[in-house]
Amino acid sequence: MTMHRIGAPDEIARWPFDEGEGDLTRESVSGELHRIAFALAAGRSQPPQPPRWRPGIGGAALVFDGYSTHIRVPGAQLRQPSGGLTISVWVAPGTYDLCAEGRPSTIVNRHDRQRAEGYLLGIGRHGAWTLQLGLAGGWTELWCEPDASVPLNTWSHLAATFDGEAGRLRLYLNGAPAGSLDVPAGSALTPCPADLLIGRNNQAAVLAEAFLMNHFDGWMDELSILDRALSAAQIGALYDEGLARCGGTVPKATARDFILPREMFSRDRHRPQFHVTTPGHWMNEPHAPFYYEGRYHLFYQFNPKGPFFHYLHWGHVVSDDLAHWRDLPPALRPEPDIDPDGVWSGSAALDGNGHPVLFYTAGNNAHVPNQEIGLARPRDAADPELAEWAKRPAPVLTLERGEAVLDEFRDPFVWREDGRWVMLVGAGLAGRGGTALAYVSEDLESWTPCGPFCESSPELYPYLGTAWELPVLLPLPRKGESGPEPSGKHILLISPWGPGARSDIFYWIGRYDAERVRFEPDHAEPRLVDYGDFHFTGPSGMVDPPTGRSLLFTIAQGERTPEIDYDCGWSHGAGIPVSLTLLEDGTLGVAPIAEIARLREEVLIDIGGLSPEAANKQLADIAGDMLEIELTLRGSGRAALAVRRTPDGAEETVLFCDRAKGEIGVDRTRTTLDPSERTRGIQSGPLALGDEPLSLHVLVDRSLIEAYFNGRRCVTTRAYPSRTDAAGLRLYAEDGAIVERLIVRRMGGAFG
Repeated sequence: MTMHRIGAPDEIARWPFDEGEGDLTRESVSGELHRIAFALAAGRSQPPQPPRWRPGIGGAALVFDGYSTHIRVPGAQLRQPSGGLTISVWVAPGTYDLCAEGRPSTIVNRHDRQRAEGYLLGIGRHGAWTLQLGLAGGWTELWCEPDASVPLNTWSHLAATFDGEAGRLRLYLNGAPAGSLDVPAGSALTPCPADLLIGRNNQAAVLAEAFLMNHFDGWMDELSILDRALSAAQIGALYDEGLARCGGTVPKATARDFILPREMFSRDRHRPQFHVTTPGHWMNEPHAPFYYEGRYHLFYQFNPKGPFFHYLHWGHVVSDDLAHWRDLPPALRPEPDIDPDGVWSGSAALDGNGHPVLFYTAGNNAHVPNQEIGLARPRDAADPELAEWAKRPAPVLTLERGEAVLDEFRDPFVWREDGRWVMLVGAGLAGRGGTALAYVSEDLESWTPCGPFCESSPELYPYLGTAWELPVLLPLPRKGESGPEPSGKHILLISPWGPGARSDIFYWIGRYDAERVRFEPDHAEPRLVDYGDFHFTGPSGMVDPPTGRSLLFTIAQGERTPEIDYDCGWSHGAGIPVSLTLLEDGTLGVAPIAEIARLREEVLIDIGGLSPEAANKQLADIAGDMLEIELTLRGSGRAALAVRRTPDGAEETVLFCDRAKGEIGVDRTRTTLDPSERTRGIQSGPLALGDEPLSLHVLVDRSLIEAYFNGRRCVTTRAYPSRTDAAGLRLYAEDGAIVERLIVRRMGGAFG
């Protein structure tokens, strides 16, 4: 028995989704074609792309990206349900939803909740799903039973019915009853004149201008709407029919099948390729790096539902060499009772058995404070990729009421020393500014407070804000002939938060007192690692076991408008990990990790002993947007290197060193001619080179540019040229300068 034969006389609409390609889908009752909205169809910085499809229940299925994919059917094209209603659909959700303003992520709807009109079928938090109707001037909601939630990453058949004459609402999951609600017999569905939307809530909450919430994320197939309530037996027949179409067994799927394909964005001329990025959508700071059984693991703040800040998960990548990376499914997702409002930043440590443990900030707005410290362990420590993680069912640490500001308690950083573990947590002290609170533990689960780890004067340094985020403490080794050597010094890095805070990474060099669990800075005034504009933030770190290096990981913010992020489908990316050292003069040394050499593909130019004019003649034939540049230039005046430059110089991003002013920086006044981009102005900071030649190490990865000046400071910035020929290089230097060495290499991608 087919669904068409069951419902044909009363079928309002049906979408088989069997096209398998393109941006049109046919509604089979009317024969009308409907366009599938999809953000990447805009073609803002790469050729327009159609929505994604994949195999479904016997045919094809449409993939919904969680923020833009949807179908709109004008209300005039569809008749209203009268005596009853049945909605039947196969879905495989990729993620759940935070359900902003209490509105579910919507499979299909034509409703007005305020006016109590129409109908909605959708999925709420943690897989709960619902049929909602406007009945007799009131809004009625039926939610599934607790044990009938929709699982992630697998196909399920959902059916919802309303029998007005009998006064019954019913839900069915895979043919079995999943929820029921009785209403007065003779109830009638109040019609709604709105358009019907598939995949998008037609009364969605608004976030960040361009973004509407409450979208369905996942795969959808065989959606039908009928003008009557099917019986339980008929619903069972629909489910059996679906099974028959796919050979008696629901198609298998895993979490890996729901990872966004990187090829969707590979031709985006602004998306970095040899840095760590998400497969797509939104990324914030990378964190919790660790080395285990010959592999590096790195996690990051991730919104799988779109390129915007919301409902955070932990993304996960793994590498054999710190240069080439592989995507894994999200390691941590929000879960009921533990962290329902988001899984925020944290770190990793090894337990007493040498197995990795993740510490993270658990967001739960039902608790006061709403931020607690959670713990997760691998489900199988023998899994070479550690793809699955299990959380401890309760937090290991909650902020006690006292001096610290409630709801400013996050980003644990944990390390092991002398048979115990130490944890720093970013916090704020009432009236005293930001701090990191210190704790110690003998077992990773019971933590004893040790008080503030370090404090700084909010009166003298108001840009440190009212709280600190992402505290990181690392030993600061010296460079030795055979590798890093202990110096006795540590570096404490933090990210300020709160009114007046600067969104940069600040640091102090000093002494770590392990007995008192305190940090004693050598200098009162905090210092900057990077002079870019909000592009070197979100610190996390590790000591690399194979080499003993102290490595720092950061996020490079994108700085774009919500509208651009919407059209492009991705936002932000990680910086190249950097190695931190203590220089001979007691200052900080910073350099990109040596492993980037593994990404080199081709030497485009290798010259030396030339004037800048002679060098520019050879550079005229060099172009690229994925480059490594090493420049040593001797001279006493101002020198600069332009990257992402058009042949006529109308667009260029200029990295400069002004010896007279003792200043380095980036000039972005001509970075782009696109008025919608925010990359503008000059960002700079002090660096006195004396008689040293300028030694500049630059990484250009499409829109992401990192420049390291003499191994002492860096400038990280973004550039989004409007022209496709903005790929050239040019040197600027005053008379008498000599290019001692200039090497330009083409770089390959980090993800294959």
